[in-house]
Amino acid sequence: MNTADARRILETALICAQEPLTLRDMSVLFEGAVSYDTLRSMLADLQLAWTGKGVELVCIATGWRFQSRPELRPFLDRLHPEKPPKYSRATMETLAIIAYRQPVTRGDMEDIRGVTINSTILKQLEDRGWIEVIGHRETVGRPALYATTRQFLDDLGLASLDALPPLEVAQAPADALGALDFDAPAETGDGSEATALEASLSEDAEAAAPGAEPDLISFEGPHEP
Repeated sequence: MNTADARRILETALICAQEPLTLRDMSVLFEGAVSYDTLRSMLADLQLAWTGKGVELVCIATGWRFQSRPELRPFLDRLHPEKPPKYSRATMETLAIIAYRQPVTRGDMEDIRGVTINSTILKQLEDRGWIEVIGHRETVGRPALYATTRQFLDDLGLASLDALPPLEVAQAPADALGALDFDAPAETGDGSEATALEASLSEDAEAAAPGAEPDLISFEGPHEP
C-alpha cells in the first residue's frame, strides 16, 4: 500500500468515526503495518491539506477528530437553534478553580472563592462529566480531591491542561474557551483570584455577549462533522 492510499484510508476513518481516534485505533486500520511515526506524519499532512476549509483536524485529550472551525459556529448553530445548557456564574467559577488548582478539595475552593460552595454545583459539574473525584486528602475527614476529566478537555477542544490560557494573561480573550460568555463581575468574597480564574475561561471578560442572560454562562463545544 502506498502512502497516498494509506492517507486516504486514515482520512476516511477520521471523518466517519463517532469518537476521537487514538494512534492505537489508527494502527488497527493497517493491522499494525504502519508505525506511529508514519501515522503522525500522515496526520500532519492531513492537517495541512484541510487548511482554509470549514473543518479542521485537531488532537484533543482522547485522540484525533475533525471538527468545525470556531468562526463558523454561529452559522452551524442555525441548524440547531435550541439553546445550549446554561450554568450559573458560581458553577463556572468553581470549574475554573478546579481546572487551574487541581487536585483541590471543596474546602480549597471555598477558601479561594470566599463563599460556601453548594453541593449541587459539584454534582452538576460531575453529571456534565467535567470533574471527578480522584482521591482523598490524608487529613482530618479525608476530604475528596476533585480534578477535571478528559471530557472537559474534549468539550473545549484541548489536548491537555497545558493548553488552558495562563492566569497572568487572564484579561485577554481565551480563544480555547470562546464559547463561554460572561456579562457581569463575579460575586465572590474579595474575588481577586477567583475573578482572574473566571476571566481566563471567558472569550472576553470585559464585554457582555449580546442577548446573554444575567449571571448565566452558556457553553457549547466545537461541532463535529
